[in-house]
Amino acid sequence: MNHMLTRSRATALLFGGAALCATSSRGRAQAGASVRVAVLPIDGAAEAYYAKDMGFFAKAGLDVDIQVMAAASVVAAAVASNAVDIGFSSIDTLASAHQKNVPLIAVAPASEFLFPATRGIGALVLPANSTVQTAKDLSGKTVATAGLNSAAETGPRVWIDKNGGDSSTVKFVEMPFPAMAAALDAGRIDAASLAEPFIGPAARNGRVLTYFWDATSKHFLIAAWITTPQWAKDHPDLVKHFASAMHEAAVWANANPAKSGEILAKYAKIDPAVIATMARAHYGEQLTPALMQPLIDVTAKYNGFTAFPAQELIYAPSR
Repeated sequence: MNHMLTRSRATALLFGGAALCATSSRGRAQAGASVRVAVLPIDGAAEAYYAKDMGFFAKAGLDVDIQVMAAASVVAAAVASNAVDIGFSSIDTLASAHQKNVPLIAVAPASEFLFPATRGIGALVLPANSTVQTAKDLSGKTVATAGLNSAAETGPRVWIDKNGGDSSTVKFVEMPFPAMAAALDAGRIDAASLAEPFIGPAARNGRVLTYFWDATSKHFLIAAWITTPQWAKDHPDLVKHFASAMHEAAVWANANPAKSGEILAKYAKIDPAVIATMARAHYGEQLTPALMQPLIDVTAKYNGFTAFPAQELIYAPSR
């Protein structure tokens, strides 16, 4: 497996049951403190770039190789198969993998939702001529999402169901974020579940119906940095140093949005003018069960499995 792993191949690997068992990489990353880290090309995962550019990884004694991948499921599969050591994963992807007995654990917090600071990071956008005004008006409509059965779908479902609608009557279709604005303009979809930096461009020719994340919770962890229990057991010092560097990066990024925006523009190839006006990610400074539980619960509810305690997903160092 490599960084060109496709979403379908990743899904097959993640949910193939007993066929996927993470093997030990004992000693491989320990030599030279080299760590392979997988990220997504989004603001929420850019924390790794901040840690590298600002010297936080070097300060922690880590030589980090950052690899960009296409989707959270791809990252999770790469981590589970030891193609990389640590990766950025949404909590819903981690929860779904856990209920399929895929061995993955969180070692550090990544991006989080914090109302009202990050209210604008997820929106349902409509065409300009749409007659939809309420959640109930979405009944029978087609909504585009970047990932079926993911938080990009369950987030809008929670909002619809909490605001007088019935999400079971809504048809969700998978579509890449960059394609959604054109699909709205052409009338191929009735609404789009969008994240930054795609909300602003779509809303210029359309209309934001709602920002939906606060329907899940006012404060919760969206994503985390994950590894396998075996890799963490084999490399406890690297896990500790990585978590320390990411905490330093989170504190710095939360306090320096303009400077972090410059780094984001460089690596994610986003227009600085767009970054200056878009809702920016906020990074978690603590990894707690209480912050992970909200997204686990809604993922379980809308994907047909029983919720479980978030503590099961959090790395606990051996004493």
